[in-house]
Amino acid sequence: MIWFRKKKKDNKKEERSQSKEAARGLLIFAHPTTVISVEELLRDEGYNIRVVSPPPTYRTGCDLSVEIPLESEAAIVELLHDVGLEPMDVVPITSEGMEPLQFVRVKDFGKYLMVRAANMKMTVDKETKIIVNISGGGCPDVPYLATSMIGQRLRDAPDPAEVGFSLCAYSLNTAREEIIKLIGD
Repeated sequence: MIWFRKKKKDNKKEERSQSKEAARGLLIFAHPTTVISVEELLRDEGYNIRVVSPPPTYRTGCDLSVEIPLESEAAIVELLHDVGLEPMDVVPITSEGMEPLQFVRVKDFGKYLMVRAANMKMTVDKETKIIVNISGGGCPDVPYLATSMIGQRLRDAPDPAEVGFSLCAYSLNTAREEIIKLIGD
């Protein structure tokens, strides 16, 4: 008779893997305007956060959530409670299916750089830094935003977050900030 010994699990490896996976979490909200307010508050307080698109299973009509370090969860939730911006849920990111979706995407077309944030896209001539196209979204302020920005240099164009008040304006502003990070204004 041959006896097989069951291989021991590497518990330390498993613990490291779980702690790495659960190092981040998502704050889930019902409305994009709440996410925008939470982002501003948490950045002002010095938290290392980012706005992301939640996985499909956690969409509540709002296509934005806030990714936070779970080590700060208690302090963040208490702060949000104190100012009346409580999340619907706090979800640890523990598996691949829970990974937030990429909110910002960059496409380099050689002479032009296009940045997409959610459904809004801004394309800029990399050399002149002139905005050549704005597209996407479905908010009523998108045509006004596009008209006021296309043909202007990045530094001279109005700030979409100050001109518009929709999720599209927020997304367009995110795209603009990413372009400025990449090529300057």
